[in-house]
Amino acid sequence: MRDPDGLIARAGVRGDPDRDQHFLVDDRVLDRLPTYLEEIDADTSHLLEIGGGTGALTDRLLAVGDEVTVVERDRELAAFLREEFADEIEAGELTVIEGDALEVELPDFTASVSNLPYGVSSEIAFRLFPEKKPLVLMFQQEFAERMVAEPNTSEYGRLSVSSQHYADVELVESIPKEAFSPPPAVQSAVVRAIPRDPDYAVENEEFFLRFVKALFTQRRKTIRNAIRNTAHISGLEAPEAVVDAADEDVLRKRAGAMAPAEFAALAQLARDVGEPTDG
Repeated sequence: MRDPDGLIARAGVRGDPDRDQHFLVDDRVLDRLPTYLEEIDADTSHLLEIGGGTGALTDRLLAVGDEVTVVERDRELAAFLREEFADEIEAGELTVIEGDALEVELPDFTASVSNLPYGVSSEIAFRLFPEKKPLVLMFQQEFAERMVAEPNTSEYGRLSVSSQHYADVELVESIPKEAFSPPPAVQSAVVRAIPRDPDYAVENEEFFLRFVKALFTQRRKTIRNAIRNTAHISGLEAPEAVVDAADEDVLRKRAGAMAPAEFAALAQLARDVGEPTDG
C-alpha cells in the first residue's frame, strides 16, 4: 500500500482546516476501513469514495474493489490523483471525477467508503442513503453518535430518525485526532450503514422527513404543541385537525421519546387530516 505521508509529499500539499481538509494518515485505520464492508460480505465490484484527497484510502479501495470511482472537488488534488494512479486509470480500475459530490452525477456504485468533508458530511450522507447501498463513512464523533442514538437519550434527534429510516446504522470505530494531518479540532468516528426497508410504511418520504424535522425544532415541547407551532415547517394547513385526531398518549410525548415508527404513523395521520401543502 502507498504510504500516506509519501502521497502528501508527492502531491506537494498540506491539509487546510479552513478548507475542511484533514488527510487521514494512520495506516492502521486506512487498512481497517475496507474491512467493514468485507465483514458484511458487501458487493465491492464498484466502490465509491467521496473526497479522495491524496489517495491513501483510494489505494486501499483499489485492493479490494474491482472498480473504484473517486469524487474530488479540489482541482489540484484531482489532477494529482490522475497522475499518481495513471496506471489504474488506464487499466479501467479507477475513475476520478472532479467536482462537488452534492452536484455531480454519481456512478452506479455498489458500496461507498469515504472520509467525508465534515462541513458537508450531513448533506452528502443524505445523498447517499437513498441509493440503498452499504456505506462506511467517517464523521465527527458527535455527529456519528447522533446518527446511531436511541429514543430517550440526549443524542437522539432528527438525525437519528432520518438515518435509521434508511439503514441499520452502527458506530464501528472511534478515530483519534492524531490519525489526521493536520489533526482536526474534534475526534472522529466511522459509521457503517446497512440499507434496509423500515418496519413501517411511509407514503410520502419527503413529507415524513420534513415532519420529523419540524417536531424536533420543538423537542422540549409536547407533540401536541410541537404540531401546532411548526406548521410553517411541516406545511400543514390544518395542524389542529391533526391534534384532534391523534392519540392522547402520543400528544403527551416529546419528540425525543418517539421511535421512528411512531413518527411514521403520526406523519401519515398528519397527511390524511392535516392538509399538507404538498397534497
